[in-house]
Amino acid sequence: MLSISHNPIEVNRVTDAVRGLRAGAVVLFLGTVREFTGELQTSSLDYEAFEEMALDSLRQITDEARRRWTLVKTAVVHRTGSLELGDIAVAVAVSSAHRGPAFEAGQWIMD
Repeated sequence: MLSISHNPIEVNRVTDAVRGLRAGAVVLFLGTVREFTGELQTSSLDYEAFEEMALDSLRQITDEARRRWTLVKTAVVHRTGSLELGDIAVAVAVSSAHRGPAFEAGQWIMD
């Protein structure tokens, strides 16, 4: 599952997309809109994307993750539009047989 969405991210849907009988580990990362970055205060964020190009980049990143780690499934959903404090901006979910590869790949995808 790779998606750019103007709608709120459905966390259960993202997690369900990577679950499976071969997966003993499912890792989910949620990037949310926070109020402070150091001394700077945020009231909201606006995200824009050229969807076709963004999806191509996400596909390249997740394909590379699958080459580096033994993964069952991956999912990345990024939100566009105006987001308020606390809203989920991005969700990255990864599953593998064991937790090590799932944690490593999830962090690598997000980075």
